[in-house]
Amino acid sequence: MSTTTQSQTAGNVGGNWRAGLTGGVVGAAAMGGLVLAMNAATLAVAIPSLYALAPPPNPGVGLFVHISHGAVLGVVFAGVVGAFDLDSTPLRIGAGVAWGVATWIGLAALVMPVWLSAVGSPASPPFPNFAPPSLLWHATYGAVLGGVYAVTADRI
Repeated sequence: MSTTTQSQTAGNVGGNWRAGLTGGVVGAAAMGGLVLAMNAATLAVAIPSLYALAPPPNPGVGLFVHISHGAVLGVVFAGVVGAFDLDSTPLRIGAGVAWGVATWIGLAALVMPVWLSAVGSPASPPFPNFAPPSLLWHATYGAVLGGVYAVTADRI
């Protein structure tokens, strides 16, 4: 005679947090490359200013902070993917792009200008800051996040 015990954690929405973390790091690195090519001051001053790490300009610190943000948001993305049971590559990439656009609206366009103004950053943009290049950067982050998540979710 055997007994099987199953446990379920309340509020567990599924998703692979490791794949989200990995996708978030890779996506943020890809986005960071675009930002450095198109507007290096964003990574050198604005991002580190969020935590009083600039001035002086420091793109390395900015990239580290940015990739850290991308990793955390990638883990949250994994929870969203699990909650909505998105199990195909096209759905995951599409959800990644939508996630990137959502982070652009909520975090880059609305929260970041207020935060930078509050800390007295010299790189404080206007509020709201719906900058088209930033939309491109965030959509790229999301597409890479979704693609990496799709490839790694069943492997790690």
